[in-house]
Amino acid sequence: MTIEDANPSSTYARLLGETAKIDWQDLERFFAQGKLLSVVRDLDLVSVAEAIANDDSAVVMQWLSSGLVARMPAETAADYAARKPELWAVVVSPWVCVQERA
Repeated sequence: MTIEDANPSSTYARLLGETAKIDWQDLERFFAQGKLLSVVRDLDLVSVAEAIANDDSAVVMQWLSSGLVARMPAETAADYAARKPELWAVVVSPWVCVQERA
């Protein structure tokens, strides 16, 4: 564990407190607006939101180019609508970051 892990930033702590379980039907309007970011399960959802909030473009671009973070693909949206999985989301205006939990 690093010092950073033991003492999360105030931004991380705030975003963690704003992260919540959400139903797909409550996210559909954000998907329709193109404001929904899909985050793979291997990444910490709050760390992604923190990087976006802090405008850490190098890290965000790396995630985007590797496909770890992406605008929600239509196929994924359709899958979520059909399966209704457990989803967690956090808002980093104008984006809503969403992640499926196992």
